[in-house]
Amino acid sequence: MKTVQIGNNLKSFFTEIGKLSFFAGRFFKEVFTRPFEFKELLRQCYNMGNRSLFLVGITGFILGLVFTLQSRPTLMEFGAQSWMPSMVSISIIREIGPVIIALICAGKISSGIGAELGSMRVTEQIDAMEVSGTNPFKYLVVTRIMAAILMIPLLIIFGDAIALFGSALVENLKGDVSFQLYFNKVFDAIEFSDILPATVKSFFFGFAIGLVGSFKGYNCTKGTVGVGEASNSAVVYTSMLLFIIDFIAVFVTDIFFEL
Repeated sequence: MKTVQIGNNLKSFFTEIGKLSFFAGRFFKEVFTRPFEFKELLRQCYNMGNRSLFLVGITGFILGLVFTLQSRPTLMEFGAQSWMPSMVSISIIREIGPVIIALICAGKISSGIGAELGSMRVTEQIDAMEVSGTNPFKYLVVTRIMAAILMIPLLIIFGDAIALFGSALVENLKGDVSFQLYFNKVFDAIEFSDILPATVKSFFFGFAIGLVGSFKGYNCTKGTVGVGEASNSAVVYTSMLLFIIDFIAVFVTDIFFEL
């Protein structure tokens, strides 16, 4: 009985992966064909970017504060407080900032896309667009995925900057380190090999957030109950996909910069 259940679960999993892959393939086909919905794209960029700034800013600020407060006692034991700006900046820019902020955006943006498109599906608004001759996939899905691809990297850069400011504030209050000295050490420590991989993978984070949220909402079933399921599963699947993308990015970066 358990073997049959495991087999059914695996079948459902791979079926879901296949549908998601087909959905992604359709996106790449539609994104390069006319008409281009620039007005809707700008509206979605505003919804995802501007309305997420406060949440990302608060998250980044607390991240910088907590990370510095937790790391400072350990560095003080070895008399290595001067390494604090270098350690914090490299850790946040390379790994902690992009992943944490992408997860926050997954909770806000991906779930929002899933709930919005799911509501449109169960209330037959998407079906009405198809009957009227409009391409709902082009108007609803492509614009949201492209907006996520464009906005997530900007939100991550903004969150990283706020996190470094929070760290500098702690060092200024506890270590009497000026902001100018702190950021001089930060920019001395950061190299091109730290910024490029983090920036590149942030575009893939945006693609994953937009793709999964749109996929779950666009294929929503089971009425109003399905809207909640689509929103919830969008966050879960997106979070898992973000960790997989991050692992692949770190693995590829390690191989690339060793060559």
